[in-house]
Amino acid sequence: MARQSNPGSLFARFLHWEAAGSLVLLAATAAALAWANSPNRDLYMRLAHTPIAVGMGEGTYTASLQHWVNDLLMAVFFFVIGLEIKRELVLGELSTVEKATLPVMAALGGMLVPAAIYWAINAGGPGSRGWGVPMATDIAFAIGILAVFGSRVPAGLKVFLAALAIADDLGAVLVIAIFYSEAIRLWPLAIGAVVLLLIALATRKDIRRPGLYVTMGLLVWASVTLSNLHPTVAGILVAMMIPVRAKWEPKEFFAAIARRIEDLRAKDLTRDSMIADRDQQEALDDLHRATSGMRPMGQVLERNLHPFVVFVILPLFAFFNAGVVVELTGAALGDPVGVGIVLGLVLGKQIGIMLFSWLAVKSGRGALPDSVTWAQLYGAACLAGVGFTMSLFITDLAFDDERLMTAAKLAILAASVVAAVWGAVILNRRLPKQARLA
Repeated sequence: MARQSNPGSLFARFLHWEAAGSLVLLAATAAALAWANSPNRDLYMRLAHTPIAVGMGEGTYTASLQHWVNDLLMAVFFFVIGLEIKRELVLGELSTVEKATLPVMAALGGMLVPAAIYWAINAGGPGSRGWGVPMATDIAFAIGILAVFGSRVPAGLKVFLAALAIADDLGAVLVIAIFYSEAIRLWPLAIGAVVLLLIALATRKDIRRPGLYVTMGLLVWASVTLSNLHPTVAGILVAMMIPVRAKWEPKEFFAAIARRIEDLRAKDLTRDSMIADRDQQEALDDLHRATSGMRPMGQVLERNLHPFVVFVILPLFAFFNAGVVVELTGAALGDPVGVGIVLGLVLGKQIGIMLFSWLAVKSGRGALPDSVTWAQLYGAACLAGVGFTMSLFITDLAFDDERLMTAAKLAILAASVVAAVWGAVILNRRLPKQARLA
């Protein structure tokens, strides 16, 4: 049975954030492209490469503004991605084999086939390292385009696309950690592991002090950076330590609060009495702890951080990374890197997702979501070809050559536009013409 999204659910808020955030992301991208191709492009480049130094004692770490966004702020993005992945693995659409088979298989096909197409075109060439670029799906844009069709979209199709994109994000994180990090240095990683254990212990004791977690998170980030893993991996590692399930069983919770409420009633609680009455203060503290225990730390953090990530961090990332000079010469259009990315995102994504989805259903391990047709699934598969954020991010890791990087970014932008339009046309034709009843 497909999960229904009600207006008050975390899943519904998730879809709303992604849909609204895609418009802000699009505006940031357009602004970057316009500025980078204007007579004031040098000012844009100087802004992106403005050095910012952070020091303690005699030690100083200096990086450009763009690198601070890509390495530190994007670690927060990956932290929220990690919370989403853990939530879906523990409680959501990836929590059982039956639920996970179709979106995971679809995501696997949507990663392997684009990478294979890219590799077939670029193997042995200077751009061979970019095979990971067309593997990614941008969840904000994909969900945002799907949201345009409103209640015409079956709930099962929304859940499928979101679960696919989250599984795709997990695959992208593994690719970055394994293939786009340098030789691992073990001693910083060991320090980071100790701090991660302290975070897990603090969450187990239900310690809720934001400053403590920010400090420990920065220590993990520094340790991962020094270990030569990409700094953003720290966000995923910290997220895995955060609980996404309520601490209390409902029966225990109701019993605890009922007992303490009765205590307060018996003691004639007033707005003034609790100031001097220690028993009343303790009862109120117990109620606060009980209600806090019913709100998983992971849910609270995801709800509070997700709008900041969607409306601030991702637009900043797009603004500082999508500003490429557009020169559509014959050489640029025919560059193997660009061709591999365009074919991988536009054709590879849809072929891989549909083929592996068909295998999952044919094998009996997976099933189409309720009220979803193969034609509608194909439309969603086309939308998955919108790579953008994660593709741009992997581009920055894969290439040092400015020419290859520019060719890759132009190809990502072009492929994402084609995939978005193609997917929207298919869905407009295959979704019911009338809005679904709530």
